[in-house]
Amino acid sequence: MEILSRVHARNLTAWAKDKPQVLVLSADLTSSCEADLFRDTYPDRFISCGIAEQNMLSAAGGLCREGFVPFIHTFGVFIYRRAYDQVAMSVAYPNLPVKMFGFLPGITTPGGATHQAIEDLALMRALPNLTVLEVGDATEVESVLDLVLAIPGPVYVRMLRGEVPRLFPADQPMRLDVPRVLQTGTDLTIVSSGICTEEALRAVAALKARGLSLTHLHVSTLKPFHNAQYGDLLGSGRRGIITMENHLVDGGLGTVVAEKCQALGLGRPLLKLGLRDTFSHGASRAYLMKEHGLDAGALIRAAETLMGTTFSITEDELAAIRIEAVHHDAKAEGL
Repeated sequence: MEILSRVHARNLTAWAKDKPQVLVLSADLTSSCEADLFRDTYPDRFISCGIAEQNMLSAAGGLCREGFVPFIHTFGVFIYRRAYDQVAMSVAYPNLPVKMFGFLPGITTPGGATHQAIEDLALMRALPNLTVLEVGDATEVESVLDLVLAIPGPVYVRMLRGEVPRLFPADQPMRLDVPRVLQTGTDLTIVSSGICTEEALRAVAALKARGLSLTHLHVSTLKPFHNAQYGDLLGSGRRGIITMENHLVDGGLGTVVAEKCQALGLGRPLLKLGLRDTFSHGASRAYLMKEHGLDAGALIRAAETLMGTTFSITEDELAAIRIEAVHHDAKAEGL
C-alpha cells in the first residue's frame, strides 16, 4: 500500500494557483494543518486569525460577501466546539460558501479529549444548508478540493494530514453523495468511512477468504445521503448491516444508515461500530482503534455475531493481509 506524506500541503498549493478567489484562513495551526506551503507561496491570500476561531468564522462569512471563497484550516474540535454559533449564524444560515477543513477527526490524534473530534458529525449534520464530507485516503484528500469548490454553499470536511495511505486509484476522485462500491455480495453489508475503511478492507479480505459474500461500501458524503443506489446496496446483505466509523455511534455514519434504512423500509439487523458514549484519551491511533472496537478484529466479531458462527481469524492473519488500491465497482450510468 502506497503511503504519501503531506498530501494536502502540496495539492492545495498547486490546485489554488489559478484560483485567486480562494483564501486560506488559519487559527494559529498553520503548519499543523498543512497550510504553511500555501502561506509561503501566496502570502497575500493567507490570513492568520490567531487563536480566535469564533472571529475567524465570522470573518469568513464577511469575505464571502466580497466574492472570496475562504478555506478554513484548523482542528475539527475548534470549528464546531468553539465556534458553533458562528458556523450556524454567520455561515450556514446565510448559506455562504465557507469551506471548513477540520483536521484530527475522531481518534486520529494522541491529544486526548480536548483535540479529538468525536461528535462533530452529529452536530454539523444537524445544521441546515451544510454539506458534510469525510476523506478516507490520499485520493480523496487530493480530489476533495474540486468537490468542495463546486458546492455552492458551506461545507465541512473531516480532513487527514501527515502520512496518508492511497486506498483508491488516483483516477477515481471523490464524488458528492456517491458511495464507493468496493465489492458486492449477499450475506452482509459493510459500510465504512474515513480511516476505518483501511481496517474494514483487511477484515473483508479475511472474511471473504472464509467464504462470506459481502457488500462493502466506503462513504465519504455524510450529508446529503440521497443516492438512489443505497436502496439496493444496503438491502443486499440478507443477514444484516455493519457500520464502522471514527466517531460516536450516535449521530454519525451509523445513524445516517439507520435513518436511510428506516426511510426505505429495510428490515435488517444493524450493528454500529464506533465510540460508545465515551470520551477517549491520549494514545496511539492503533491502540485507540483497538480499544474502541474500530479495528479489523472488531469488524470480524460483529460479522460473527450476525452470521451466528466463528471464523477463527487470527491477529497474525489480519496483519499479513496486504491492501491494494481498490477500484470503484459502481457503473457511472447507474449513479
